[in-house]
Amino acid sequence: MRLMAGALLMVMPFLAHADGVASLKAFFKATSAMRAHFHQVVTDAQGNKVQEVEGNMQLQRPGKFRWDYDKPYVQQIVGDGEKVWLFDPDLNQVTVRVMSKAIGSSPASLLAGAQDAERNFTLTTVSRSDGLEWAQAVPKAEESGFDKVLLGFKGDELQKMELHDSFGHTTSIQFSKLQRNPSIANDSFKFVAPAGADVVGE
Repeated sequence: MRLMAGALLMVMPFLAHADGVASLKAFFKATSAMRAHFHQVVTDAQGNKVQEVEGNMQLQRPGKFRWDYDKPYVQQIVGDGEKVWLFDPDLNQVTVRVMSKAIGSSPASLLAGAQDAERNFTLTTVSRSDGLEWAQAVPKAEESGFDKVLLGFKGDELQKMELHDSFGHTTSIQFSKLQRNPSIANDSFKFVAPAGADVVGE
């Protein structure tokens, strides 16, 4: 199920008076960079858990991000503003795609803010009873690989993401230890393929 980890990139409930879309826009306005730990669970169409992983993510708007999966296996996904690199150490394989083709209408581009969100997604506020403000983003592109992504906020701070893909899988991501606008070295978003690795893609 390793491809489910990359689904974020290839394809990182609210109170009655709350507005999830407003929280999403406030997040974009107030957040130029973000660092957090994440816990990710993937369930199938029947609700069965098919994957559970965790790691750390970083993003720097516009267009740069890094997801490091460290449990139960290691995997790296790096977006440097021009290309997206997916490295699987066990396979010693790197998959690379041009960013505009890989994530033009994906949750990664939505979070990193590489493009105008409202140009690529239809944004609506949805209601849930967990005390968060939820925004739903439906891609306008027909072949995005997923049906919708939901983002849960407390104020303008991102707490959760929920990705519903075209195969009936749901990827739920809980963020913790979140840092708003930390100083992140530019090298964090540079990827150099390890010697001997099989590089495939563009």
